Amino acid sequence: MKYVSFEVAGSRQSWGAAVDGRVYDLGPGGADVAATLRDAIAGNLLRDSLIDGLEPVGKESEVSFLPAVPNPGKIICVGVNYRSHLEETGKAEAGAPTLFTRFADSQTGHLVPVQFPAVGTQFDYEGELAVVIGAPAFKVPSTDAFSVIAGYSIYDDFTVRDWQRATTQWTPGKNFPGTGAMGPYFVPAADVDDIQSCTLETRVNGEQRQKATIADMRFPIDRLIEHISTFTPLAPGDIIVTGTPGGVGLFMDPPALLSPGDVVEVEITGLGVLRNEIVAEQ
Repeated sequence: MKYVSFEVAGSRQSWGAAVDGRVYDLGPGGADVAATLRDAIAGNLLRDSLIDGLEPVGKESEVSFLPAVPNPGKIICVGVNYRSHLEETGKAEAGAPTLFTRFADSQTGHLVPVQFPAVGTQFDYEGELAVVIGAPAFKVPSTDAFSVIAGYSIYDDFTVRDWQRATTQWTPGKNFPGTGAMGPYFVPAADVDDIQSCTLETRVNGEQRQKATIADMRFPIDRLIEHISTFTPLAPGDIIVTGTPGGVGLFMDPPALLSPGDVVEVEITGLGVLRNEIVAEQ
């Protein structure tokens, strides 16, 4: 089963299940299983049977996608977590993951235009796997890490490189409004046979720019959860954005950064395709 957060009729926000291209409303105004997908994850309420007897609210093409989990308490992102990306950046090996934060209100959804900020000159893509936490997690050993995962989604950590690289602190370049694309779907962990074997691919205007398996991470998912949960408690609905492979635009020769009109797609085996067009800030 795949789940979505969406807006319908121009204003009403809800969440539900996406099945065969149709959306079933499980939020307020629909089946009212829970107020948000985050609440449904926290309550362990997700079941395939939730759509039994329901009529779809519409086709996927008739709703506006929100970030799969629009209201996480925390978004913690991992930098240079694939060897291919470490090599292209020229950075030295580190004994612990490089972490930074993204704010929840910087997120956006599938098919939503992403604005190239007017104050920036270098706009880039980063296709990534998002891990969504499903249970309270504090000081979780790596051996238990997968037990606190609710599921997965796709993330594009769009980055204003000149703002990111202005200092050693990355936060400004990672938090412009609507630059953290998440979706289209949230897929429960139980519905993914082996996340490590899944392939991540990023395309710009149909051209493949990034491709790697999740197993290529320098710090795998279980170690990330162990490390992060050691210093901060994680709650249901929190998101770990696990890093991007080599092939980002900045480090291509010559650089191949984004421009208005470009279309970026990130695909992960079994999780769908996240697609966003770049537009100039109005």
